[in-house]
Amino acid sequence: MPPTVTTHTLPYEERFNLAIQAIQLSQVPSIRAAAALYDVPETTLKDRLRGRVARKDAQINNRKLSPTEEQALLQRIASMDERGMPPTLPFIRRMADLLLSERIPDSSVGKHWITRFVNRHDEIMSKFLRKYDYQRAKCEDPAMLKAWFERVQATIAKYGIVPEDIYNFDETGFQMGVIATAKVVTQTRHGFRRKKGRPMVTQPGNRAFVTVIEGINASGWALPPMVIFEGKVHQSTWYQTGIPDDWVIGVSENGWTNDELGYIWLTEVFDKYTRGRTVGRHRLLFLDGHGSHFTPRFIDFCEKNSIVWLCFPPHSTHILQPLDVGCFSPVKNAYGRLVQERVQLGIHHIDKPDFLVLYQQARTAALHEKNIRSAFRTVGLVPYDPEKVLSRFLRTPSPVPQPRCQGPESQFPLQTPHNITELDAQVKALQEHRTMAAHDQTSPTDQALHYLVKGCQLAMHGAALLANENNQLRTENQRQKKKRERRRSYIARGGILTAAEGLQLAEERVQDNERSRARSDTATQRLCSNCRLRGHNKRTCPGNQDLTQDSIAVTS
Repeated sequence: MPPTVTTHTLPYEERFNLAIQAIQLSQVPSIRAAAALYDVPETTLKDRLRGRVARKDAQINNRKLSPTEEQALLQRIASMDERGMPPTLPFIRRMADLLLSERIPDSSVGKHWITRFVNRHDEIMSKFLRKYDYQRAKCEDPAMLKAWFERVQATIAKYGIVPEDIYNFDETGFQMGVIATAKVVTQTRHGFRRKKGRPMVTQPGNRAFVTVIEGINASGWALPPMVIFEGKVHQSTWYQTGIPDDWVIGVSENGWTNDELGYIWLTEVFDKYTRGRTVGRHRLLFLDGHGSHFTPRFIDFCEKNSIVWLCFPPHSTHILQPLDVGCFSPVKNAYGRLVQERVQLGIHHIDKPDFLVLYQQARTAALHEKNIRSAFRTVGLVPYDPEKVLSRFLRTPSPVPQPRCQGPESQFPLQTPHNITELDAQVKALQEHRTMAAHDQTSPTDQALHYLVKGCQLAMHGAALLANENNQLRTENQRQKKKRERRRSYIARGGILTAAEGLQLAEERVQDNERSRARSDTATQRLCSNCRLRGHNKRTCPGNQDLTQDSIAVTS
């Protein structure tokens, strides 16, 4: 007796195989009975008994690669995908040609083979890739990050470091004349055509590179920055821009930091401005793996001055370093907006003095206590909370912020409005008063009031915009005027200078220039033909005046 089979409980091809087996073993009286018992078409069963292969198997015979070759190719694709590097279509073609050439020399797959290969396998699909650094992907392993946080906790416990003695420093680069990407408002149509694409905004062409070294404390304050310009000499105009006296400016051949400047920052900036604010015995400094941070002098100075340093894992600063996570991006965005505002005022070149002025404004606006504390909190360092970072890779949903309660609107007393807010409040109060008085809101008086208010609003808005633009233009004109009046002079060569030192050297150079100019004016004066001295002529010579007075006295 054939086995009892429930209809549609087995796959289609397996039912065919069981039916053929039952016929060959004489377990059923006929082919029709086998087809009915296993729920398969009778004609198809007869074709299978005559030796015809299934349509699926016939298609396999017409393919370039055998089923095992395709399965090996699928496994290779899965393996590469699991390692974070899914293969491209040309790469899959090369792998298929390699498999085929081992069986049939000098053979290759067809033009549309890859498309058909992807379509007939449900376990794979084609997508556009998103570029992501492999080293960064490796460092986002939760196990590796957890081990690093454990090392941080052990270091803090070993040296008894308090949060007030935890610091982070790093370098970042700026292109002086590059604006920030921002959302703007533009017209929907240009003439009779609808505008297409993104609006274009001109930017200064100066792309000179500047490096800035910043250091921050977990308590929310920042160390004075070190600005590194490309060059060999210091210019006096850098120090006459109004930057704070504790800022430090250095020069290098390419505008990047180097071993010498890194050591100078450690000794002349970090140690100088943190030694007096140390609460415990040791200071903890988080840094990345840049070569200038691990010179013998750098490490030796840290050991002798109770500075404990911890290096972030390679390629992980985008998730672990406070400066990268919460500080550098706001500063760069603020600087780019300031550059764009200069472009709107007609300034199309940003030089080094301009950079110092703009960076000071951007730094004040973005590098404040709230951002610094938030940066340390986000990376889980202060307060110590590794889950702040580890939870991102577990895809934990963030809590939905609750809407704030809105209180009643402020009531303004009836008085002469001086800005648009007071004007709107007066109009609202007047309309409520007229409503309470049961006046007709569609009367000509109300319409005239509406147009009058609209005209006042337009005038106030226009005046505010014009006043703001005039103030900006006036300020920029004054600054450009002072900038043109300054004479550029070289005051030092190589190394670094604080802002106070640079300003003092610039003033000394101005005094030297004035003395030199006075000496040159004295040297160019003509000699008196009477006494052979400088500073007067024969008519105003004191000797002639004495002789004249003597002659007058003799005559008398």
